[in-house]
Amino acid sequence: MAANAAVCVAAATGEAVPGLLGPDGKDSGGGLHPGLPWAGCTVLAASAEQLAELRAKAAGSDGMFVADMPGLAQRTRVYDEYLERLGEVADTETDYYAVGLIGPRNRIDKLTRKLSLLS
Repeated sequence: MAANAAVCVAAATGEAVPGLLGPDGKDSGGGLHPGLPWAGCTVLAASAEQLAELRAKAAGSDGMFVADMPGLAQRTRVYDEYLERLGEVADTETDYYAVGLIGPRNRIDKLTRKLSLLS
């Protein structure tokens, strides 16, 4: 479930943050390789409580882009139902499966320093 949530957050981030992806590359045989995020991608392990705290702190920080994957997105099969149910729940009552951050490295490091790499 964590991998699925991370991919969903990455897709939302790629759409919302212009210029995040570097240029496409070619290998020596001419094969094309789509551009990757120049900012890097690190997937860290965190509990639901840690994710909620991380999201709240990051959302309150100027210059920080936050993408998240609420648990109810996994529990609904139709996007309109997800949006409807999301509108009925306070952010403090939402469980998160993933949170993605883009922003100044020093702020992100401060927010995530206690988290380990997802294995």
